[in-house]
Amino acid sequence: MLLPVFTLKLRHKINPRMVAVGRYDGTHPCLTAATQAGKVFIHNPHTRSQHFSASKVFQSPLESDVSLLNINQAVSCLTAGVLSPDLGYDALVVGTQTNLLAYDVYNNSDFFYQEATDGANAVVLGTLGDISPPLAIIGGNCALQGFDYEGNDLFWTVTGDNVHSLALCDFDGDGKKELLVGSEDFDIRVFKEDEIIAEMSETEIITSLCPMYGSRFGYSLSNGTVGVYDKAARYWRIKSKNHAMSIHAFDLNSDGVCELITGWSNGKVDARSDRTGEVIFKDNFSSAIAGVVEGDYRMDGHTQLICCSVDGEIRGYLPGNTEIGGNLMDASADQDLIRDLSQKKQNLLLELRNYEENAKVDLNSPLNEADEHGGIIPANTRLHTALSVNLGSETQAAHVELCVSTSNDTIIRAVLIFAEGIFLGESHVVHPSVHNLSNSIRIPVTPPKDVPVDLHLKVYVGYRSSTQFHVFELTRQLPRFSMYALNNPDSATELPSYVNFVIAERAQRVALWLNQNFLLPDDTTIQNAPFKVCFSSLRNGGQLFIKIKLNGEVTINTDDIDLAGDIIQSLASFFAIEELQVEADFPAYFEELKKVLIKVDEYHSVHQKLSADMADNSNLIRSLLVRAEDARLMRDMRTMKNRYMELYDLNKDLLNGYKIRCNNHTELLGNLKAVNQAIQRAGRLRVGKPKNQVIAACRDAIRSNNINILFRIMRVGTASS
Repeated sequence: MLLPVFTLKLRHKINPRMVAVGRYDGTHPCLTAATQAGKVFIHNPHTRSQHFSASKVFQSPLESDVSLLNINQAVSCLTAGVLSPDLGYDALVVGTQTNLLAYDVYNNSDFFYQEATDGANAVVLGTLGDISPPLAIIGGNCALQGFDYEGNDLFWTVTGDNVHSLALCDFDGDGKKELLVGSEDFDIRVFKEDEIIAEMSETEIITSLCPMYGSRFGYSLSNGTVGVYDKAARYWRIKSKNHAMSIHAFDLNSDGVCELITGWSNGKVDARSDRTGEVIFKDNFSSAIAGVVEGDYRMDGHTQLICCSVDGEIRGYLPGNTEIGGNLMDASADQDLIRDLSQKKQNLLLELRNYEENAKVDLNSPLNEADEHGGIIPANTRLHTALSVNLGSETQAAHVELCVSTSNDTIIRAVLIFAEGIFLGESHVVHPSVHNLSNSIRIPVTPPKDVPVDLHLKVYVGYRSSTQFHVFELTRQLPRFSMYALNNPDSATELPSYVNFVIAERAQRVALWLNQNFLLPDDTTIQNAPFKVCFSSLRNGGQLFIKIKLNGEVTINTDDIDLAGDIIQSLASFFAIEELQVEADFPAYFEELKKVLIKVDEYHSVHQKLSADMADNSNLIRSLLVRAEDARLMRDMRTMKNRYMELYDLNKDLLNGYKIRCNNHTELLGNLKAVNQAIQRAGRLRVGKPKNQVIAACRDAIRSNNINILFRIMRVGTASS
């Protein structure tokens, strides 16, 4: 059993996912964590005589080893690491919803203090791609921003939704780091600088990401799932009823390969094999885990795994000896193995008894006799599945219909479907009543997003009075755009919103893409170019037209800019298109965006005015306080009372102004998110370099407050006429 080599109890509450270890003097590792009320504590047990003394840092009254850094705002993210290689020591980077501070702890000074317009929900420190200096990269409202040690903005791009987690990892094996981004729209995106090179869809918000080694990385979701990806392929995952508070990669069993260390909301810490997900070590704290980090905290030349609970309990673990082997829970491993083997034995005995029951039935007897005795199904029984579009009725909404049927008169007793992101809990069981049993069953399926989904089916097949059932297992893929029904293009009205581009592909190949990505009726035949197809959305009834001309010009008409982007990205992936420039116009969406941009300007103006008023009131408070104290010292009680009454009124005004400022900031963030999403959507209409150019040009247009240029870029992809 692996035991902690040190245990500390700090009398400070620790915010989850806000723990780091930094060598702020270049030598001594210090544990750093965010606490409540806008403070960051730095625990440095190595130089007890050293005290930080300045306006921002003061000694904690609770422990002599702990110094407190006042941020005066709620801390939203925190990390430590090398920001300037020339200095030889680490910087502390602290993010709030309005600012980013890079702090030189040793010299008690700022590297930089920058306004984070889009907020800072997550932060990571390191080198990205070909950008040579290390960057402090923050993720906020649909935006990513990277600063060097001087505060220069060297990296900026947009992503699909609010960012919750960031990590740097050599995803494609080229020796340079890519940026992994987990967001609220359940996607993990991989950025090679400002270009997305991979997207993986998950079933919940991605709360944590951590690099393991090579192209392998760990992840955790808000529903209690943790797992490991190798590039874009999921290696394994497990799901718990508890929430993963923090994940970290650490070689705990000294086999040369990092395990995935997870700290849970119930206080458990476990280490899982990167290959199988098997638990090789676990320990329990009395409260939820706040963070898992590593460092040579005892300064004895050995790196420890350091686990922190939200109540301030710290434990450090040394890696196990190589002689111990893979599993570090040897004391209980034998008992667990015996229990697992006993369970397998019981399952096999049950299976054997079922086979023996079936063997009692005379195989030469008619099928109805076999049915009467609950016998076996014919050996040639086959299972068929079909997907189709159901336009719904007055009592049922439109949906995709999965039909499961057998090849003979056997009945289907139950169907289990496992699919990500479609059903609550990722599984769905259909159990027909005894009166409705037949050899076929129809199951409504309604995917909420346009992503391809694998449906894993387990079907129980037998006879009406069977006591044992044969289980068929198969997988069927739901096409990406399955929630769109084919219409007659002549009966639909064309839309003013469009995307137009040219691809060097034959019409037959485009028809093949349509067949793979849409649910087309069996009798559908697509003629050679030119041709036009029309679809209607089963979700909202919106129209979609796809036209192709003889010269390869493709036009997509839809009011949904997200759908247009999804179709273009799907086409680019199918035909391996590396660069695609398009012309686009979405009048209704652009009109809404124009209103949002006007609101952003208004909120900015109000923000500046409120900030100026607060600064004036702060100066007035200082003046009134000095005059009130002067009056007290002079025993002029009437004047003192008047000054303090004025202070009281002014303080009320300040509090009211602060509430207005907070509401204004919340509204501003919401509108900035809409602007960033608009830039992301305009980028998704393009592929490769044109996409990156559109995102960069849109940002420049917003910086210069040139709305006309912004909309021109979104329409044609460039600012020049």
